[in-house]
Amino acid sequence: MPHLMPRISWFLSSAIVLFGDSIVALENRGRLTVEIDGLRNQTGEVCLRVYDRSAGFPGEDEGVVAEQCSNIATVPLTLEFDSLAFGTYAIALFHDENIDAVLNTNFVGIPLEGFGFSNNPTLRSGPPEFQEAVVFVGGRNTTVQIEMQYLF
Repeated sequence: MPHLMPRISWFLSSAIVLFGDSIVALENRGRLTVEIDGLRNQTGEVCLRVYDRSAGFPGEDEGVVAEQCSNIATVPLTLEFDSLAFGTYAIALFHDENIDAVLNTNFVGIPLEGFGFSNNPTLRSGPPEFQEAVVFVGGRNTTVQIEMQYLF
C-alpha cells in the first residue's frame, strides 16, 4: 500500500470538494518565506518582488505576482508571502535606504543601494536572467535565503 501515498497526496491537493450547494477547488498553494541577510544597516526598508516569468524580471512590473516593502526591524529580515500557487518564481529585492521606492543608481546604471536575488547568482555585467534566480514553490512552506550585495 505505500505506493498509493503519492497518488493519495496528489488527489487530496487537487481535489474538488462539495460544501453544501457550492463546489470549491482545493488549489496547490504554499507559503514562501524569504530570509534576507547581509543588510548593512537598519535604515529605510527592503522592497521585494516575486516574478512568475522572465518577462519583466528583475525591474519591471510585468510578471510580478507579489510584492512587499518592509521596515527593517530585525537582521536578518524575514518576509512571507502566503498562498502562492505551486510553481517557479524568481525574487528581486533592494535596500531602499532613502525610502524613495526606487533602486537608486549612478549615471551609468550601477546600483547605489543594496540588492539581491533568489539563488544568490554570481553577477557578471548586470542583473541575472530569470532562470538563474528561479526557485520552486511546491509544498506548504518554502524558504529562500538571499544575501544582500552592495557595490558602493
